[in-house]
Amino acid sequence: KSSFGKTVSYKSGAYLIIEHTEALHVVDVNSGNRTKNANGQEGNALEVNLGAADELARQLRLRDMGGIIVVDFIDMNEAENRQKLYERMCANMQKDRARHNILPLSKFGLMQITRQRVRPAMDVNTTEICPTCFGKGTIKSSILFTDTLESKIDYLVNKLKVKKFSLHVHPYVAAFINQGLVSLRRKWQMKYGFGIKIIPSQKLAFLQYVFYDTHGEEIDMKEEIEIK
Repeated sequence: KSSFGKTVSYKSGAYLIIEHTEALHVVDVNSGNRTKNANGQEGNALEVNLGAADELARQLRLRDMGGIIVVDFIDMNEAENRQKLYERMCANMQKDRARHNILPLSKFGLMQITRQRVRPAMDVNTTEICPTCFGKGTIKSSILFTDTLESKIDYLVNKLKVKKFSLHVHPYVAAFINQGLVSLRRKWQMKYGFGIKIIPSQKLAFLQYVFYDTHGEEIDMKEEIEIK
C-alpha cells in the first residue's frame, strides 16, 4: 500500500492523495481529522505542510516518481511560512540522489517539482471512483489528458468554428499547461493562430474541464460519456 496506494497517511491523521496521469503526478495535502494546535489556522497549516514535505520526499524516493510533480499544499497567508515550507522541501530533497528541481510556491499554493527517475518505471495502475455509478465501477486516471484537451480545442475551432473562448481547468492542470518557456498554451496558440485563456478553477476536479464563450456562457460540446 505504501508503494502503490493512492492515499498515504502520516502523523496526527493528516494524509496525502497521490494521483498519476501520463502528463504529471499530482499530490494533494489534507489535514484530515488531526487535532488543531494552539497557534491557530496558520500554525496548523504550517505544521501539516511541513509534515507533508517530509513524507512527500520519502514517497518520491520510494516510488521513484519521475517527471513533473505538482503539490497542492494547504494555503498559508504568511510569506515567512511559505518560505519555511520551501526550505524544508529543499532540505528533504538533498537526500535524493536523483536529479531534481524545486520551484517555490505559486500564487495558487502549488509547488512544482521536476525529478529524474533513478530506476525503470514501476507499472502503477491507479483507478478513481466512477462519478456516474458512485463506486460500482472505476475509471482509469492514467490518460493523456492534455491530448484530450487539445482534441476538444480542435473540435471547437474546426467543427464549431469558435475562435474566442476560455478553458477552465483544475489549478494542477493549469500549472502544467502554462509551465515552461515554450508552454503547451503557447504551442496551442501557434497551432491555432490565436490566444487561449487558461483559467484555473478550484471548483473543478482534476480531470474536469469547461469551455466558456466571450459572454461567460458554457459551450455545449455535445459529447457522449463513455464508461469503461
